[in-house]
Amino acid sequence: MSIHRVLLIYHAIRACIAAEETEKQLRQRGYDVRRISSADKMALKHAATQPISDIEFPHSSDAHPSQKHKLSVTPIQASGRALASQTTDSPAQFDLVLALGGDGTILSAAACARYWDIPLLGLNMGHMGFLAEESQENVADLVDRISDGHFLIDTRMTLEVNVYTPDGHIHHDWALNEAVLTHTDDTHPVDMVLAVDGQDVSTYGADGMILATPTGSTAYSFSAGGPVVWPDTEAIIMAPLAAHGLFTRPLVVGPSSRIEVSVLESARTDAVVWCDGLRAIAAPIGSTMAVSVGTRSVHLIRLDDTPFSTRLVHKFRLPVRGWRHNDNRGNSQ
Repeated sequence: MSIHRVLLIYHAIRACIAAEETEKQLRQRGYDVRRISSADKMALKHAATQPISDIEFPHSSDAHPSQKHKLSVTPIQASGRALASQTTDSPAQFDLVLALGGDGTILSAAACARYWDIPLLGLNMGHMGFLAEESQENVADLVDRISDGHFLIDTRMTLEVNVYTPDGHIHHDWALNEAVLTHTDDTHPVDMVLAVDGQDVSTYGADGMILATPTGSTAYSFSAGGPVVWPDTEAIIMAPLAAHGLFTRPLVVGPSSRIEVSVLESARTDAVVWCDGLRAIAAPIGSTMAVSVGTRSVHLIRLDDTPFSTRLVHKFRLPVRGWRHNDNRGNSQ
């Protein structure tokens, strides 16, 4: 994989200084770089769709003389929301998306990686950072290693999300982690019906319903009691939020299923659909959220072949040896 153009997305607070240093190192090594923050809502679309030739060149005195005609690295604000439901078949403006931050920053960056169908490398500068890589290597050295082909691709399933509202409109979106239909009135649950492949399964009065990918099974769905699903599995996890009903267990369906969650006329509150916690779609009473496996994946870069089980134990700090383990078993105290 030959890398020339890098889109660098960083957390505006945690990774600002690291992003500046990374940009400088990459530019000195000859890479074209566009550096943007994960804070703004509109600039990512501008950065991702603007032709390289339309961006001004640098005149920085600290650039190597051979790099005076390389792409300028302009600190602008950005977010993945503007690219939420878009994809393109046009030639990619970048070869790699590099995200510095936590999982929220990576989810924002994933919109651009999906749009251009290019790989995404996330480096953890947040808290748990389940999607991110951890490395002691210099970031510029990592990019050199990736350019030389020393990496693995971890392809992640996505969700296609369509929200049908009573006025006849259809709102299209997607998610890497989860799509959540939730109430807008904190004092009242939303009445909803869950259907799988056209068959009504259960009716709930609940705070909401999470529909997650295996990637998202360790995020919001996990907090709602959903199972951890290995990321190479193709499945959709359904996890009700604080549901009042007789059948409120999380469910897992196969990749060919279509799931619909409808807001019933009996509901006392409108709902809203959140995709990856970044993008909101109003879902008034009578709306339906339809979710299926997406046709376009997100490709995460892995720096080694560490199995998911090891990542799981490490990230959650699981007590592999619990209270039943006793090295002095059989000895009385």
